[in-house]
Amino acid sequence: MRSVSEVATPSSGWAYAASIGLNTNILEINLVNLILVLGILFYYGKGVSLINFLDSRKKTILNTIRDAEERHKEASSKLQKARIRLQQAKVKADEIRINGLTQMDREQRDLVDAADEDLKGLEDSKNYAIRFEKQRAIEQVRRQVSRLASERALETLTTRLDNQLHLRMIDYHIGLFRAMDNKSD
Repeated sequence: MRSVSEVATPSSGWAYAASIGLNTNILEINLVNLILVLGILFYYGKGVSLINFLDSRKKTILNTIRDAEERHKEASSKLQKARIRLQQAKVKADEIRINGLTQMDREQRDLVDAADEDLKGLEDSKNYAIRFEKQRAIEQVRRQVSRLASERALETLTTRLDNQLHLRMIDYHIGLFRAMDNKSD
């Protein structure tokens, strides 16, 4: 009978059996391994066609690429439209800014012109007031001079006028009237 150690220890016959098996190293593939792998693939691959699998995978990849290209085109067109809108917005903003500056300049000129007109009106009003006050002062001085002259003349007449001078003056004026009456006839 055999001992357990003999069974557990490989004998020289087992060495040949150990050399038959699946070798996964591609560089060490021999003909037997190659036939074994192809046989397994053929046996299990009868229902599943590798070509169908590859075709479906190819279609999936192509559909994915086509979808990505369509999304890229859509994104590019949206980007182009957004750039156009941005450019239009910039142009509009520049127009608004230029119009605002123009409006500000125009209003500033209008304000300066209105201030100049107001100043000219105030100057004219001042000059009119000065002329009016000057005329009033001149008229007042005239009246006062006239009144003073009248008062002095009256005072002079009353102090110097006596009866004889008075009669001579009356005779003189009567003579003037007669001379005028004779000329008119």
